[in-house]
Amino acid sequence: MEAMKKNGSRDGARSNGNGNGKTGFHGLGLNPKLMRAIEDLEFESPTPVQIDAIPPALEGKDVLACAMTGSGKTAAFVLPILQRLLDVPRGVTRVLVLTPTRELAAQVADHLAELADHTDVRVATVFGGVGAAPQEKAFRKGVDVIVGTPGRLLDHFQYEYARLPGLQVLVIDEADRMLDMGFLPDIRRILRHLPKAPRQTLFFSATMPAEIVKLSREILRDPVRISVERKSAPATGVMQALYPVRSQLKVQLLTELLERGEIGNAIVFCRTKHRADRLAKKLVSRGISAGQIHGNRSQGQRTAALAAFKNGDTRVLVATDIVARGIDVEALDHVVNFDVPHTPDDYIHRVGRTARAELTGDAYTLVSPEEESTVKAIERTVGRAIERRKIEGFDYNAPAEARLEVPQQERIAAIRARKADDRTRAKANAARRQNGGGGNVGAGKTAGRTTATEVSEGARRPRRASQGHRAPRRRPQ
Repeated sequence: MEAMKKNGSRDGARSNGNGNGKTGFHGLGLNPKLMRAIEDLEFESPTPVQIDAIPPALEGKDVLACAMTGSGKTAAFVLPILQRLLDVPRGVTRVLVLTPTRELAAQVADHLAELADHTDVRVATVFGGVGAAPQEKAFRKGVDVIVGTPGRLLDHFQYEYARLPGLQVLVIDEADRMLDMGFLPDIRRILRHLPKAPRQTLFFSATMPAEIVKLSREILRDPVRISVERKSAPATGVMQALYPVRSQLKVQLLTELLERGEIGNAIVFCRTKHRADRLAKKLVSRGISAGQIHGNRSQGQRTAALAAFKNGDTRVLVATDIVARGIDVEALDHVVNFDVPHTPDDYIHRVGRTARAELTGDAYTLVSPEEESTVKAIERTVGRAIERRKIEGFDYNAPAEARLEVPQQERIAAIRARKADDRTRAKANAARRQNGGGGNVGAGKTAGRTTATEVSEGARRPRRASQGHRAPRRRPQ
């Protein structure tokens, strides 16, 4: 679990900041039922963000927390939520947690259920890719906590059963990732839907870009600010290294690292879903167990791939940035950037999958010559040069393999060329039909040739359907 890792050396070593002389979780004022769950899970020491965020959240204050990925943000809001819900009647949804991805929503719900093990608090997830009927049932029953993604929540919010009149706490988790994914307008629509009664808002983000700061000012009331000024950087336990290599040899280099045992279990990040799909298949063809998770996979496939990786059934999980935030894998050995991420922030979030909650891990990045400028920007952000390595005995001059993906510019040029060829052939065919018909064009039409009007209408119909006209929104299925 991301929230808290067992760390006996730190237990009792740090004050909780309340001035009561107690240390560890015992000093945070948590209910004995929650302490039992913490002890069952063998967690001993709260992380710094938990120490700072839990006390004001327990007091009902709004919280604005900016902390590094893997710092334990989830438990920083889950524990105060559970304490608040212990003594209230059931049958009313009082807490809504917004997350950017289905995987993170499922993970938050799992953490909540584990820590609520000795209570009667119930949680439900609401996200796309699965049936909506159980989600509607959860709304109607008034399950205590709903954890969901913006799109599917808005689908439900158009119906009376999803009004959430008893809402008391709103949590926005990974707010900057929602901004990156274009969810900011959806978040504002959700806020307009929620009841106007005063509520507590807990706002968590790994970074604080200007748009997120503006949003936090709009929805938070005199918040307690935590670690807002902390500079973005990978977790301190991450050992980083760069492997310069031609882009066409990246598959061979990654395979070599895996076969030599220099990489144990690893999440391997690719730039696009097509590259992730093809890389996973290439690894499997080389005898390396690998799963894949990206936007083209169904929710069932994504869940199964993540579960197989967590259970150790597969050694490698090839992914896009869909899992770069929030997904927790215990004792992850390595993160590998098969493609250099576009921004330093993306790099930090990717490598944050290892060395979580003060453990250690390795982050390797395969760097082609074309990606060196992006690496320089990453090094400026992390404040130091990253070690560059070469593998002894690897043939850096080996013949290049087929590319994983045709570059976008080439794909666009090929599409344009095909369309130009289609237009040329269409004109030639039209000219042949006109010349071949001679003076008997009308007879040819009545004999069954498609007329120009018919061709025009036939071409327009599918375009009108695809460009058009939206069907009325229906209840989600």
